[in-house]
Amino acid sequence: MPKVNRRKKFDYNKDRKKLRKQFKKKEAPRIENSQIRHAWDHNKSVFRNMQDMGLAVDPNRTLPIQKQGILTAGGETKAPKSIVTKPYVLNQLEEEASRPEKDPKTLSTDLIEYVQHMIREHKEDHKAMARDEKNYYQDTPKQIRRKINEYKRCHPQHYAAFLESLASQPQVSS
Repeated sequence: MPKVNRRKKFDYNKDRKKLRKQFKKKEAPRIENSQIRHAWDHNKSVFRNMQDMGLAVDPNRTLPIQKQGILTAGGETKAPKSIVTKPYVLNQLEEEASRPEKDPKTLSTDLIEYVQHMIREHKEDHKAMARDEKNYYQDTPKQIRRKINEYKRCHPQHYAAFLESLASQPQVSS
């Protein structure tokens, strides 16, 4: 008997958006931290994995807030101690957290040149900077001041060297 090719019909009773969300939930989430990802055991639960690494899943359960009461005034309750089988994860995380973080913010070379030109030509006179012909974007004195402060903050050594070079140059009177 030959196969009959039936036309596919759209099922109006199925919510495609909800189905897509369900499939996404079933996929395993990606662990962003590399130390935790490499030490993760997919056969264990989240709680057990974190406990093995010496990390807390729920800080409220790890360090519970003691309620003041008549019964608990005399005796202290102790949290059960867990055995950390993967202490290297905790050590790596602590080492990574103790490293100083660099400020990734930097300025474009055009903006640096613009600020240097303004300082070279007008020193600290922001109103004169606003009237300068190189002020293509018609920045106000306050905007120019902000850009100069941003340059000082992002490149302090560069700014200090620039000021030294200005100071060493002979003053030309107009």
